[in-house]
Amino acid sequence: MAKIIVAEDDGALCRLICTALTANGHQAIACRDGAQALAALEEGGADLLLTDIMMPVMDGFALAERVREGDKTLPILFLTALDEKPAKLRGFSVGADDYVTKPFDTDLLLMRVAALLRRANIERSRSLTAGNLTMNLDEHTAYADGQELPLTVREFDLLYKLLSFPRRTFTRAQLMDEFWDYDSSATSRTVDVYMSKLREKTAACTGFEIVTVHGLGYKAVLK
Repeated sequence: MAKIIVAEDDGALCRLICTALTANGHQAIACRDGAQALAALEEGGADLLLTDIMMPVMDGFALAERVREGDKTLPILFLTALDEKPAKLRGFSVGADDYVTKPFDTDLLLMRVAALLRRANIERSRSLTAGNLTMNLDEHTAYADGQELPLTVREFDLLYKLLSFPRRTFTRAQLMDEFWDYDSSATSRTVDVYMSKLREKTAACTGFEIVTVHGLGYKAVLK
């Protein structure tokens, strides 16, 4: 069960969100503005902060800034009617991890919450599990049914990245920038070769599939 602070000044919407979170096994703490949310975090902590932006006393931007002064890892999800690009850019610049605009689908919101909690757990534990595969980031080891997979450092890092963000598509350019850095000999074809090798080496893994997103790149889909 995750403890989630919900900062939303619309009482009916706040109750709706808290009810949905509670029905999914979470503990939801309702707050009517950013100041109440900050006080709740300082008093008892939380596993995730879900906050509106336009609120009295302290808005969501100010709340996120205050939180990030002392906590760099708490997942922060903005839920707001501000759909303009400048608002989103500011939200991410002050420390938001994700952004859902109103009106929203409750099931989508719950999926975003689950993804952020999973990602936070991976960051804390420095490990992840997908089906019969377990990966340890500190040891740089991967095991399927107890048998270590012969992954190179770069193959491990690529797979860990994909599985840390399941269903998120990473373009070939993004992967090259992160994992090949300034290697001038690397091309988009290099990424394709590595993905082919990863598929071969993880053929015995049952919990995920590496999917090609045609024209873009790759993503991992959990089964």
